[in-house]
Amino acid sequence: MPLQPIQGSVPHVFGGPLTGHLLTVSELHKALAEIRSMRDQMARGIEFRGYGPSTLAVTGLLALLAASAQALWLPDPLRDVGAYLRLWTLTAAISFTVIVVETVLRARRVHSTLAPQMVRAALEQFMPVIVAGLLLTVVLSRRTGSSLWMLPGLWQVMFSLGVFASCRFLPRQMFAVGLWYLTAGLACLALGDYRAFSPWAMGIPFGGGQLLVALVLQFGYRDPVLPAADPNQ
Repeated sequence: MPLQPIQGSVPHVFGGPLTGHLLTVSELHKALAEIRSMRDQMARGIEFRGYGPSTLAVTGLLALLAASAQALWLPDPLRDVGAYLRLWTLTAAISFTVIVVETVLRARRVHSTLAPQMVRAALEQFMPVIVAGLLLTVVLSRRTGSSLWMLPGLWQVMFSLGVFASCRFLPRQMFAVGLWYLTAGLACLALGDYRAFSPWAMGIPFGGGQLLVALVLQFGYRDPVLPAADPNQ
């Protein structure tokens, strides 16, 4: 079936209106794709303000709470490595869920119409790290039990990579947070044995790290965080 031309005035992405120009459906789709591409590029060049300092601080306190729970009820994780993995996997899942929900709501308020693109760009920085960390946990727990002590340090090193990847659209002080997680992870690996299963080998790096993230988000932006104006008003 031949494409039917569409008569009308359509804004051109590189110039003024093309009044009276005949556009086919394929040309219209191409123009819309170019507009979406431009919006994605704009989103990647804007400082992202969707992360809430209070929410990140809560996740830091949650990590400290999980470490305290391990110290009380799982003082020797070698006897039940499965319980150790469940504790910290559940803590990570809760933290991730809270951050994503709050980020989506906050981005809609702060970034208005660019919110979907900016949230997607933010997730693209961390999703590879999260997926790789999950797969690494599964592989090490199933195949190489003698190397499980490496997991806490590897988690922290991988998390630092996500932080470094996000630095380009966050306050520049976030680089120090990446160094914090990287240093903590390498120190944990340097222990070389099951001392890495200490509750504070996870509680201090992630608890302190997330609190540090909250401080950077609260005071690191060049301008105060204000809700974006609604272009439809």
